[in-house]
Amino acid sequence: MSGGTAQANGRLWGARARDWAEVQEGQFAAAFHAVLAHAAVGHDTLHLDAGCGAGMAAALSATLGARVAGIDAAEGMLEIARERTPGGDFRQGDLEALPWGDDAFDLVTGFNAFQFASDPVKALREAGRVTRPGGMVVVTTWGDPAGMDAASLIGAMKPMLPPAPPGAPGPFALSDETALRAFAVAGGLIPVTVFDVDSPWFYPNEAAALRGFGAAGGATLAKERVGEAAFNAAISAALAPFRQPDGSFRLSARVRCLVATTD
Repeated sequence: MSGGTAQANGRLWGARARDWAEVQEGQFAAAFHAVLAHAAVGHDTLHLDAGCGAGMAAALSATLGARVAGIDAAEGMLEIARERTPGGDFRQGDLEALPWGDDAFDLVTGFNAFQFASDPVKALREAGRVTRPGGMVVVTTWGDPAGMDAASLIGAMKPMLPPAPPGAPGPFALSDETALRAFAVAGGLIPVTVFDVDSPWFYPNEAAALRGFGAAGGATLAKERVGEAAFNAAISAALAPFRQPDGSFRLSARVRCLVATTD
């Protein structure tokens, strides 16, 4: 969620940082847990979360004994990350220019982050640079959108966004495993394995769903373009098929994780 466009992304993602932290970030908790378990995070693991958002993944890592750092475009997100993990090293900046030295970390994670930098390959090369020899870089993205309930909300938002620049990656550009592995190779990494994690979304009511989904940077941009009322109406309509008898909402979502090394 950062990049050479960090200033713009910081504004968009920081607009409703508390809503993101309190409602939406937790929808991805299953993926955070799965990646940390796969990486065997433990006492004194040096872990950088690139595009760390409000710091939930870093906080979970810290509870396992890791020494954590994070970088993000949005200062509002970083304020929450620092509250959650006071001992962490959280900095505002670009993924393409990480402010740490070579070989500084055992693990670098990017939860739906690297691919949205203004120069994704450079961002991935930076992640490799700060990872020690034999360390691990994990890139996560959306899983296959086919049959994924959450993809319908993303689809409902697309008409409200400005036209994407030519060649800009869509949210599911790396959902294909071949494309994801090629991305890792282009970034100077050696792909090791790819695995999927089911990370279903749950909202107790429609208001919570609009608050959570509406906190993402893309949602902020859409609201600026069409207005909050129009945004909420479109997302409410997209949510309707997933309403449960008690008024809550449950949507399937999948995250694809690529594990890579630097050598």
